[in-house]
Amino acid sequence: MDGKKIEQEILEITEELIKDYKSDRAIDKMDTYHQPNKDSIIDITKKLLRIVYPGYYRDHVYKVYNVETNLNTLMEDVVYNLNKQISLILCYRPDFDGCCEEICTTKAEELSLAFLKKIPKVRALLDTDLAAAFDGDPAATSIDEIVFAYPGILAITIYRLAHELYLLGVPIIPRIMTEYAHSNTGIDIHPGATIGEYFFIDHGTGIVVGETTVIGNNVKIYQGVTLGALSTRGGQSLRGVRRHPTIEDNVTIYSNASVLGGETVIGHDSIIGGSTFITESVPPESRIYYDVK
Repeated sequence: MDGKKIEQEILEITEELIKDYKSDRAIDKMDTYHQPNKDSIIDITKKLLRIVYPGYYRDHVYKVYNVETNLNTLMEDVVYNLNKQISLILCYRPDFDGCCEEICTTKAEELSLAFLKKIPKVRALLDTDLAAAFDGDPAATSIDEIVFAYPGILAITIYRLAHELYLLGVPIIPRIMTEYAHSNTGIDIHPGATIGEYFFIDHGTGIVVGETTVIGNNVKIYQGVTLGALSTRGGQSLRGVRRHPTIEDNVTIYSNASVLGGETVIGHDSIIGGSTFITESVPPESRIYYDVK
């Protein structure tokens, strides 16, 4: 096929696509200027990791060796870019639909600063998570190794940051953050989940923690565990309804177990064995194992 024919074919395909873009579907949005930038949100997430773990994540941009100056520059960068992304994304909240740009920008600034003020709280929680990982894994040689190498702590860190944005009512951005963690670790924690102190994910690949899951303190879960909904056939009618289980304090859930349903409660100090399928509540101090007959 000669070059001119290829050009003509491309032109015809382009014209067909332009017609298709005018179908007024959700996927037909042409106004890219007013859409959030996923790459920018991921970049913000990486910068937040440097703020949370100073010294662990190398900075290739800021050649400032004074910690205070470096942190201040990094925070200004995060605030500027987070403001921009939140102001673009607020239009997805019904209460901001149709608001002028000035109102969205002002609200974005408030939300960005409110979020940054939560970082000390997030770091305090992560300190307990790191302690749980070190105490719970004899293969861990140090806290440094856990921060550098463990996918579970990366997923938990990004979840805890995203959760604070979720609580502030910021749409979409928290989910982009946790899905970035998901794509890098194989661990899927919805930013709406509620997770207590000393949370430990061992190995981690294939773990799913649903939006309305409530997890207490000192909980340990292994690879392949699903804390999910019993059924999602109700679709959007189930939005805001408790669909995922409650895991009380001091519970261990071993690999490939599924705990499903909004009314399902795993009582404190229980052990849930691998490959079990649980859709009903379990009393405290239970031992549940898969019975092969």
